Amino acid sequence: MNPNMLPFFPAIFLIILQSLWFPNPALSSTAGLDSISRLLRIQDRQRAPPSVQEAAAAAVVHRLLPSHSSSFHFRIISKDECGSDYCFVVKNHPAYTRAGDPQILIAGTTGVDIVAGLHWYLKQRCGSHISWDKTGGSQLSSVPKVGFLPRVQEAGILVPRPVPWSYYQNAVTSSYSFAWWDWNRWEKEIDWMALQGINLPLAFTGQETIWQKVFQEKFNMSTSDLDDFFGGPAFLAWSRMGNLHGWGGPLPQSWLDQQLNMQKKILARMYELGMNPVLPAFSGNVPVALKRIFPLAKITRLGNWFSVKNDVKWCCTYLLDATDPLFIDIGKAFIEKQLQEYGRTSHIYNCDTFDENTPPSDDPEYISSLGAAIFKGMQSGDDDAVWLMQIYAAMKPNGPIFCMQGWLFSYDPFWKPPQMKALLHSVPIGKLVILDLYAEVKPIWITSGQFYGVPYIWKVYAAQLRSKHRDVGVGMSMEGIEQNPIVYDLMSEMAFQHNKIDVKVWVDLYSTRRYGQSVPLIQKGWNILYHTIYNCTDGAYDKNRDVIVSIPDVDPSLISGQQNGFLKYGKPYTKTFIREITDSFEQPHLWYPTSEVIHALELFLCSGDELSRSNTYRYDIVDLTRQVLAKYANQLFFEVIEAYQSRDLDQVTLLSRKFLNLVNDLDTLLATHDGFLLGPWLESAKQLAQNQEQQKQYEWNARTQITMWYDNTELEASLLRDYGNKYWSGLLRDYYGPRAAIYFKQLRESLENGEDFNLKEWRREWIKLTNDWQNSTNIFPLKSRGDALNTSRWLFNKYLRTSTILA
Repeated sequence: MNPNMLPFFPAIFLIILQSLWFPNPALSSTAGLDSISRLLRIQDRQRAPPSVQEAAAAAVVHRLLPSHSSSFHFRIISKDECGSDYCFVVKNHPAYTRAGDPQILIAGTTGVDIVAGLHWYLKQRCGSHISWDKTGGSQLSSVPKVGFLPRVQEAGILVPRPVPWSYYQNAVTSSYSFAWWDWNRWEKEIDWMALQGINLPLAFTGQETIWQKVFQEKFNMSTSDLDDFFGGPAFLAWSRMGNLHGWGGPLPQSWLDQQLNMQKKILARMYELGMNPVLPAFSGNVPVALKRIFPLAKITRLGNWFSVKNDVKWCCTYLLDATDPLFIDIGKAFIEKQLQEYGRTSHIYNCDTFDENTPPSDDPEYISSLGAAIFKGMQSGDDDAVWLMQIYAAMKPNGPIFCMQGWLFSYDPFWKPPQMKALLHSVPIGKLVILDLYAEVKPIWITSGQFYGVPYIWKVYAAQLRSKHRDVGVGMSMEGIEQNPIVYDLMSEMAFQHNKIDVKVWVDLYSTRRYGQSVPLIQKGWNILYHTIYNCTDGAYDKNRDVIVSIPDVDPSLISGQQNGFLKYGKPYTKTFIREITDSFEQPHLWYPTSEVIHALELFLCSGDELSRSNTYRYDIVDLTRQVLAKYANQLFFEVIEAYQSRDLDQVTLLSRKFLNLVNDLDTLLATHDGFLLGPWLESAKQLAQNQEQQKQYEWNARTQITMWYDNTELEASLLRDYGNKYWSGLLRDYYGPRAAIYFKQLRESLENGEDFNLKEWRREWIKLTNDWQNSTNIFPLKSRGDALNTSRWLFNKYLRTSTILA
């Protein structure tokens, strides 16, 4: 994962799982396809009974649209009725005679297919829109009253899946978004997954409890041995991947028990709907106690992962050598314990051994033995196991590093063809699936003979969804959810889309569905956004962090420009950084003309009187105003720096005050919608606590994840500062604003005293501010306040009417 990535930027990817041309005749595509086809047959055979899936689908519509529960009838059908594919069928119910009778019959090969068919009907025939509560919720007011639902053509409508699997999540989504969820929130998410047609979701909750049972029952470890192994509740994703250990912990037993129970509920509901949840597997990451208990075991300490002082208290986790007999024993025990606890499996497992860690040896034989041992551990516990290996990238501040769940083969010189081939061929063809999350920017499949014949998942843009090959899956893999609903709405359609989409037409329809009415001005605004903000095609979106949420920890005299939303040192500074830049990736990166986006905002505001009662509109107007003003804040910051470098104290004072006022105004804006509040994040963490000590620990975890986490010293900040930053009301006013104020104070004092910028004192003060904020317990609102439209109009008039940002 990228410490320079804003996790909640629209980093959502359409991916295609393909079994393509294999350059090595010995590795024919037939072997891979036969293996996957066999797994699909097993999954079909082991799926929940039709009555269970039908009941689960009916429960979804009852929660979504209770007034219309009786209007729909659901039925499971065989793949034979769908031309041997997975599908849904929408028909007029043949027995409908009067209001109160089922009017629409939706059949499908699984519960998920049925619910996806319901979504399709509500979307295509009723003009509705379904989204997360935080992004405005669902627009269902356009659905006609009971008894007056739109009929479909007499023959019905059959929509087959072009590919059998629809994948969802990223390994870190579990921490960035799911960390504090209760069952009520999980139930809503599983409903959302089903409505989007997702049938291959990651299911990682509660695995620490499984590990506890395995290590205690099979390998003689104590509770204290494991306290240092697991991360805290907000950092489990990174301890699972072997990046860190102990940070934010230890995990209370009540947490472990609670999360295991939650996982059982999650899996039960997923299986009831006919989903195929992906479970975790053993990757080699082990507690240090294993060295003491098995002194002859081959255990290697991995390198530092972002700790300030190579502090082994948090970093440098332990990897069990794949050639050690314990490796397969542990892998088998972990799979078997999951099967024992959960009662069943979908036979697909995920583990990623070197996520942002480099293997201790580049010997291809070692790499091959590692991959073979990982899979053998899975297969020993489940004969039908298939390994889903995720691939995405991370960039260290001082250069790139590879990760198994990263751009594994994109940059790191470690991964040369012999090492790549050794890893990928360590598992029988068809038993390993690559989930490549950076293929549209760095298409390694081209230079690696399409991963040397291994089936893989390739993400592409929606406009490119035209494959001549035999695909077996589509999906979305984002680090955090509950943002940019338009992207998810479009991407989820790909699970049932056979043709290239006219995105212009789709966007026009989207705005009508999202707000429940057609408003020409806002359609025009969305069309502008489609061609600007939502048209980043150079892969550099992950470097677009704003100054508000990431004040630079650097001497201002060294700042001479801006690149990709970050400060750029040593290149000429240009005032035009807020305008469109297209000539070079090395230039300041803003891939759209800001003036056009401001015009889109004007169109949104002009539509406000018609749409102000729409919660989806209120979310969008807050989000778009926030986006524009964040870029304006970047401009203000650079004007402050230019004034400082010109030794103009009055201008520094004036402009820095304007910047801080803007931060407070943005906080006021964000406070007008429930989707942009800090309070619910902190409160949901505390509500999972069993006592005051846990409440303090969980709140510290929640505060630390979104500010600066991992170790720091008095004068040296963590390299993971602002790693998971958020635009949330409360966070801007209470943390980002005061931090910026410290920076500007040091600028003024430097000019007043005729001295250099006191970098040490700046660092001392802002690091202390951060640590104090992490340990504080002040309360933030749980509900929005103020009027979103009026606040947005006020800020537009205040900052944008006469601003040079319009240039």
